[in-house]
Amino acid sequence: MLEAVRNSPVVHAMGKENMLFAFRAIISQKLRSFLTLLGIVAGVATVIAMVSFVAGFNEAITGAFSTFGTTLVQFQKYDPRFGGPPELIPEEQRHRRDLTLEDAAALKRLATLAAAVSPERYLDAAATATASVKNRQGAEANGPQVGGVSPDYLQANNSTLEDGRFFTDTDLSHGSHTCVIGYDLVKALFPGRDPVGREVLLQGVPMNIIGVLEKKGSQMGGSADNILLVPLTVFDELFPQIKNGSGDTLHIATVPRDAKLVHEMQDQEVVILRQHRGLKSHQPNDFAIFTSEETLQTFQQVTGSVAAAMIFIAAIALLVGGVGIMNIMLVSVTERTREIGIRKALGATRKDIAAQFLVEAVALTGVGGALGIAAGFGVAFFVRFAFDFPAAAPLWSVVLGFGISTAIGLGFGLWPAMKAARQDPIEALRYE
Repeated sequence: MLEAVRNSPVVHAMGKENMLFAFRAIISQKLRSFLTLLGIVAGVATVIAMVSFVAGFNEAITGAFSTFGTTLVQFQKYDPRFGGPPELIPEEQRHRRDLTLEDAAALKRLATLAAAVSPERYLDAAATATASVKNRQGAEANGPQVGGVSPDYLQANNSTLEDGRFFTDTDLSHGSHTCVIGYDLVKALFPGRDPVGREVLLQGVPMNIIGVLEKKGSQMGGSADNILLVPLTVFDELFPQIKNGSGDTLHIATVPRDAKLVHEMQDQEVVILRQHRGLKSHQPNDFAIFTSEETLQTFQQVTGSVAAAMIFIAAIALLVGGVGIMNIMLVSVTERTREIGIRKALGATRKDIAAQFLVEAVALTGVGGALGIAAGFGVAFFVRFAFDFPAAAPLWSVVLGFGISTAIGLGFGLWPAMKAARQDPIEALRYE
């Protein structure tokens, strides 16, 4: 019986009528309604935009680390950190000994679980700014990353060649003036030509191009293809200040023979390095360990914290918006007291009156939620196309934003709706 009443045409007609009243009220007070909705719009837009940015940032970070390979274990002097001047490096880390080629050789010789051990040096930011990479015609590359590497580089860094060959042990031992370049250098120095067999001038020294790396694309706002690699011995010959510097001059990248053994390989390599560097059992490691997995988790924790802070701010905006909804609904009840009296005189029940004003509150916040979703998507699309950042709101964030706005309408519209429903019809009819 109850189900039949709920599905009756009368009930459906009343629902449509309430929706019609709600939208008429919103349209009749456009400015007041818009000002009331600003808090809801701002809160929902912030949620949508923030989720878009966090999802895009996580996608970019995951893509960037996947280029190194998820099983990368890299040893370096300083602990991984995100930005900041060198002066912020803790004193204990500054006093660590540099990693050496002998350390890398010990790992190469004794780490039975490692498939590749790649010692690497790179120009720092200051040296990169002054490094010169040109072709014979004088065209210059735009600040490529210059690195000195060993034959294990490709396997250790999840890289492949598009053309040519990579360095051999002979290139390394003889210090041959050869190089492997990325796609950006091909475009800048040899557009429309095959670069293999040609020369580039690195600091004015001729380098024969023997290979081209496969294109990787952009990573976190930079390009992974703007790179030039030379044998490590040649790098030390051209840039002795890097080798003899006091910074994090040598990295040793390693990958396991089997991805399932990455943690066992890391433990084995730590033991080898400690023994080779003469550390006692009570002494801490005098080197840092960088892994793609742990660093990715750290980034995600940071983005999660930022997202939580922004959502808290959005919650405050939504709370302010909810108070505004309650205020405008109370004003609306007062302004329409006589209308309430007339409806009750014509047979409307308390439930009918409450439903009318509750539907109006929900409609108001629903419109605000829709505008907020549109604004959030607009910000995300602008950032995506203006800055080539993969911001994209997942479907659940849209459902969440609209659900929150509707819930605010229900929660903050309940008291005004109940106040309207309790109006005495005789007193309401007398109201001027």
